[in-house]
Amino acid sequence: MTISSRPLHLSGGKAQQRRRPLLGMTLAAAGFGAILGFTLPGTTFAAESDRSPTITIQVYNYSQASPALLSHAEAEAGRILREAGLRTVWLECLVGPTTITPKGRCKESLEATDLRLRVLSAAIENSFQPTVFGFTIHPIFASVYYEHAMRRAQREHAESQTPTILGAVIAHELGHLLLSTNEHSRTGIMQSHWYPDQVLQLMKGDLLFTREQSKLMREQGRTRTRFQRENLDPRLTSQNH
Repeated sequence: MTISSRPLHLSGGKAQQRRRPLLGMTLAAAGFGAILGFTLPGTTFAAESDRSPTITIQVYNYSQASPALLSHAEAEAGRILREAGLRTVWLECLVGPTTITPKGRCKESLEATDLRLRVLSAAIENSFQPTVFGFTIHPIFASVYYEHAMRRAQREHAESQTPTILGAVIAHELGHLLLSTNEHSRTGIMQSHWYPDQVLQLMKGDLLFTREQSKLMREQGRTRTRFQRENLDPRLTSQNH
């Protein structure tokens, strides 16, 4: 089984709509999810009183985005996820060759409530148009393109809105992971194409997750929290799938 991603597109002007080819990975999605102790949304194990589960995002910045700009983008993504009922913790992790040993949660082994975000400069593959702003590899990896968000802000004559656009893109891609699906919706932040109306919405802070999506993400967050708290043996977990 391959892991696929349906990427986010931002459309404007006379840009043609085009679906990016699926991203194939030679990983077994179900098996990988089982090893990490994940289940599909819809099954809630933690107490219902745990209304705002916490998700930790390990951020690896491979782009030219400054720490200040990225911090503002993370704050916007955190706000959007908070509107959906999720708390977020953002960790800036080291990239490139280094003699420093990663500390804390910035390490190779991931907890059930950890997600990993890569901020890339731009898509390298020629088949990926500049309207593609990110992709995901389930169940824990998300990537976004900083330069594509920056160029869209420039086309809108709103360079100062680059962190806002990038933050919304980050929230969209993390949403795919937290919803455990590559599908898009007709409304809200999980739409596959963002046209000028959607871009205006996000710059006003009004492009959000739907009520149903928010509910599903909270359930998934509680499930991840339950696995992390109980520190389930991945080998035992995989036998149950």
